[in-house]
Amino acid sequence: MMTPVRFNGKTVEGISTRTTNVVEMNPETSRIAGLVKQFDREIVPDYRQGGRVYTVYYDYESDASGAFSVLIGTDRVAQTEATELERLTIPAGDYLVFTGSGDMPAVVIDTWKRIWAFFETPDIAFVRRYTTDFEYYKNKNELEIHIAVAEKAQESVGLDRLKR
Repeated sequence: MMTPVRFNGKTVEGISTRTTNVVEMNPETSRIAGLVKQFDREIVPDYRQGGRVYTVYYDYESDASGAFSVLIGTDRVAQTEATELERLTIPAGDYLVFTGSGDMPAVVIDTWKRIWAFFETPDIAFVRRYTTDFEYYKNKNELEIHIAVAEKAQESVGLDRLKR
């Protein structure tokens, strides 16, 4: 059984776009691939000072079928050619952490497929919050994908309060 990990929050700076999973499934229309190339061209993380790269998913319209925003950034910028960097804080909270290793971007896609399958399982104790999720790249072949979650019972209580 997976146990949520408490994340204390982190601010990253980078570049963003708005997209959907349908758009991303088609190589002809994918926006994230172009964003990655732009990031690699324009932004240099400060790895010597412990900087790491993150892909942050936020501003969800609804669920996995709706639109969402994506920011690719770093917590320490060494130099940039981007005209303007966006700053985003990954909020503190409880996240389930899914890991993957292998060649990029295949490992990212495969890990997201595992995540979608996991949340389709009827007897899991958690629901996705669709607030902020993020990918943390440990190195060029390993990543962690952090998914914001709530226990099903807590989520139901919160929804009941909203209905009143």
